Amino acid sequence: MNAPVDPPTVPASLDESWRAALGNEFAAPYMADLKRFLLERKQAGAQIFPRGQDWFNALALTPLDKVRAVILGQDPYHGPGQAHGLCFSVRPGVRPPPSLVNIFKELRADIGFTPPGHGHLDHWARQGVLLLNSVLTVEMGRAGAHAGRGWERFTDAVIARVAALEQPVAFLLWGAHAQKKAGFVEDVARGGRHLVLRAPHPSPLSAHNGFFGCRHFSQANAFLEAHGRGKIDWTLPDAH
Repeated sequence: MNAPVDPPTVPASLDESWRAALGNEFAAPYMADLKRFLLERKQAGAQIFPRGQDWFNALALTPLDKVRAVILGQDPYHGPGQAHGLCFSVRPGVRPPPSLVNIFKELRADIGFTPPGHGHLDHWARQGVLLLNSVLTVEMGRAGAHAGRGWERFTDAVIARVAALEQPVAFLLWGAHAQKKAGFVEDVARGGRHLVLRAPHPSPLSAHNGFFGCRHFSQANAFLEAHGRGKIDWTLPDAH
């Protein structure tokens, strides 16, 4: 039986920094259109992931003024029990999908990371790593089912607010989709203030074409530490 699908209104869990930055987006006509689409799909019997209460988890766990790094995904996992509002992450007890397994392999090679027995990345999010999907909902077994319905405009606004921050941020952009979506971010290599790191997607189809060996995690930490923002602890504690 489907869980209730809540309309995309400003969630109570959202930090005040995001409320102030995105209030106009929630009130925009495209968001009303998105709400109608989601309700229609629910009424048609579609099983929508993640649960409505988890749609904005990336923003709830990582306040705008605390963002230190950004990792972009495309749309949520479309298998039962996987998606919970953080890109690439799954809840404890759910087997890490192949792309996340490859992320862990790169972490091991880059910083000596020991993979945990889970794929829950909330420890990163709580340290200022914005784990944002381009599209925040999907339907069971139908990757990309909610693409082009309005979520992209909303998440473009999220990235624009991060890019406008005065404090330097590290953007870890994996794959052509992420690189295009954040293509407007001012890179230090081009006179901007943010670090923009690019590599192929960690999917098994592309990880061997340059994701492995990219060393994005250590590069991000070196940049953040050099700018007085501290290192991210990329290790993951055991799930409870």
